[in-house]
Amino acid sequence: MNRTIMLLAPALLAACTGTTAGSVKEVGTIPSTGGAAATPAPADPADWAAAEAPILTNAVQLTFGRDWVRAGENYIDPSGKRVLFQGVPQPQAGKAPDDHYAMVLADLVQGPDGKPALANSWIISPKGSANTCGWFDPKDPDRIIFATTLVAPTASNSPGYQRGTGRYRWSFPPEMRIVSLDLKGRAKGSEITPADLKTLVGDGGAYVAEGNLSADGRHLIYCSLATGQGDLYSLDLLTGETTPLVREPGYDGGPFFSPDSSRICFRSDRTGDGHLQLFVGDLDRTADGRIAGVSRVHQLTMGDTVNWGPFWHPASTAMAYATSELGHQNYEVFLIDSARWMTAAGMPMQRDGSAKLRVTHASGADVLPAFSADGRRMIWTSKRGPENSSQVWIADFALPTAFEPIRIEVPPVDPKPSKEGAAAPNRTP
Repeated sequence: MNRTIMLLAPALLAACTGTTAGSVKEVGTIPSTGGAAATPAPADPADWAAAEAPILTNAVQLTFGRDWVRAGENYIDPSGKRVLFQGVPQPQAGKAPDDHYAMVLADLVQGPDGKPALANSWIISPKGSANTCGWFDPKDPDRIIFATTLVAPTASNSPGYQRGTGRYRWSFPPEMRIVSLDLKGRAKGSEITPADLKTLVGDGGAYVAEGNLSADGRHLIYCSLATGQGDLYSLDLLTGETTPLVREPGYDGGPFFSPDSSRICFRSDRTGDGHLQLFVGDLDRTADGRIAGVSRVHQLTMGDTVNWGPFWHPASTAMAYATSELGHQNYEVFLIDSARWMTAAGMPMQRDGSAKLRVTHASGADVLPAFSADGRRMIWTSKRGPENSSQVWIADFALPTAFEPIRIEVPPVDPKPSKEGAAAPNRTP
């Protein structure tokens, strides 16, 4: 589900974060936005490992150029035993690689050296299709959702978000829709055809992708270009009802639920200045729990940088994301605060965007961060390896003290639901 940058170009697509001077408290050493003039990231593994050690340790490359021309947008399943990612497999000798990413499911195991490794990689998307935005059903370990064109898209380079020369590019094929795949009874490695997939939303008339399921598996939030711009919607899988969430001018995409499903985060280019910024909002619900809308939308990042791929840490107020804070040739992963809570007296408090901290320090793009369910590992896409191609990496993660743990829920003084629906739970993040 893209935090999506459909990595359809040889170079990794990107989007980053930035702020105007003084709008965010900088925690730690964060060079100012300056493109090529910014402090370069270490190229030597010993150097970047030392720089990252306060937060990331034991970094391990999971996918390699011998198997994948490029790979990325990676997620760990709730049990910590599998990884879902996009990959372009290495072609047979004398043949060209595929034009589009396949959706790949692999086992996360302990290698002979005691380090994390992937095994039994299985392409679970139809041959020739373009794929993105894969996700595990939090309630059904045998169910995967992802976006696919089912067959080869009619336009391999559909108009999409481009910046500068087009090095960073989304492709928005209208055939893209969100599907589910039931793995029950399927042998690992078996071929998946369009007939094996159940369409959840999308009819081939407009790009629909970037889906994410709520913690209870009931709601699917996603991006649709049916109106000609990126808008966010919620599909209630229990009732089949669709609810518009964000329909502001410009492209709004890459939505993710907070760990308790009380909020969403997303990226947007609504300012029309050629950059992407991060936003968060509270989810309003009806008495029976259906998502009815989004309120208290708040912008986390500002400035002349590109910010994308926000993903909440499961046990804190921290949100990881990729940013061009240090230049568009070297995207890095940062953490940013996204805390809101209610005091015992019923007073709303917030620290959205009040703290940020750099996480990755290697040369080459580091993007699309995600966490394991226990928050102890971060998995991301990086070009830091010797092959200089986008590949999947994983490391142990230690939450910096600058970011608070999730607070215990404190009910407001008068928690009466509005006519439009009940307010979202007063939890953090």
